[in-house]
Amino acid sequence: MSEKSEKSVQPCAACGALRLQPGFIEDPQRGYARWIPGQMERGVFGGAKRAGRERWATEAYRCTECNFLNQYVTDRDW
Repeated sequence: MSEKSEKSVQPCAACGALRLQPGFIEDPQRGYARWIPGQMERGVFGGAKRAGRERWATEAYRCTECNFLNQYVTDRDW
């Protein structure tokens, strides 16, 4: 991956390095993962209750120095 594709705005939360490689978290159900604020509650069938709750898109970056995965919430994704 080229240096231009590495995020250098935010430092790594674990080691402070400035070279973060963009990527994504796979979700085999819908093709993207979302962050939902608050404590997770399980529904009748064991899945997370999500109805009526805010959903936020996320971005993920791997630190090229320590391999820590940095995740950031981006836009609201109802």
